[in-house]
Amino acid sequence: MTAADVEAYLHEHIPQSISMGVRVASLDERGVRLTAPLSPNINHRGTVFGGSAAAVAMLAGWALVHAHLAGRPGVRLVIRRQQMEFDAPIDGDFDAVCEDPGDEGWAQFERGLEHMGKGRVQLRVRLNRGAADLATFDGVYVAVSA
Repeated sequence: MTAADVEAYLHEHIPQSISMGVRVASLDERGVRLTAPLSPNINHRGTVFGGSAAAVAMLAGWALVHAHLAGRPGVRLVIRRQQMEFDAPIDGDFDAVCEDPGDEGWAQFERGLEHMGKGRVQLRVRLNRGAADLATFDGVYVAVSA
């Protein structure tokens, strides 16, 4: 699955990603990087609205798991739990970077999906502008066999 495939899927199935200006900038063995502009996500202070930041971060983790599943039929993907921590205002266009959990993380996910019909993976997403990390999102994503 390519970055363009994931972006097309997000835009078709999660329309909010279009209105937020979300783009899948990269998807590879290291993880996924989404980008989002300030303008459709702005708040009354001229910075990114916290709900938009959380949504973009959640989409980054979701996109990585979706790509890992590669469109397996009969598997639904949901988020079970999430937490967001803001370290500084995001005052411009920003990135959401979700690192791949590695072979062991995916192996545990796959074992759960195969043996219990439910695979779980915990992911961390960093929101940044340039080299500065401005917020951190931690989420548990669950794939459920139908």
